[in-house]
Amino acid sequence: MIRLSEIKLTLAEAEQPEPVLTAAACRILGLSPREIARVDVFKRSFDARKADLVAVFIVDVALADPAQEPALLAKFAANPHIAPAPDMIWRAPVAAPASQPLRPVVVGFGPCGIFAALVLAQMGFKPIVLERGKPVRERTRDTWGLWRKSVLEPESNVQFGEGGAVTFSDG
Repeated sequence: MIRLSEIKLTLAEAEQPEPVLTAAACRILGLSPREIARVDVFKRSFDARKADLVAVFIVDVALADPAQEPALLAKFAANPHIAPAPDMIWRAPVAAPASQPLRPVVVGFGPCGIFAALVLAQMGFKPIVLERGKPVRERTRDTWGLWRKSVLEPESNVQFGEGGAVTFSDG
């Protein structure tokens, strides 16, 4: 796939960007619409530095004939806005040995604990997750009790329990 960056659209065009982005990809790469299999939006942001607010897109273009890609990339090698799309597939850095006498321990089931346990499991380890607090539903009751009635449940509150402190945070 080929990554195109800095494609600017008006806010009206950005409401239904697919046909406009496909047309832009055709124009930028000098291709006809039938030569493009699909255009995937990788990132959309907004540029408000000038009087007119614009939407700025980064897209990945899949060609109908992938064999065409190397020649096209060579043709635009000097253009910083045209490059090969990076490989975005996550691959586990290691695999758990067939016989694992010890299991990893993840302490806490907040965002980091959830992610650590998931990644360890994807690598074939069998993590043990320790969480001090209660599940979210029970924890919600305890937290509202603290906020509304000033009753602190030491083992289940805003800090402790499934989801961690982030569960009751606005980010």
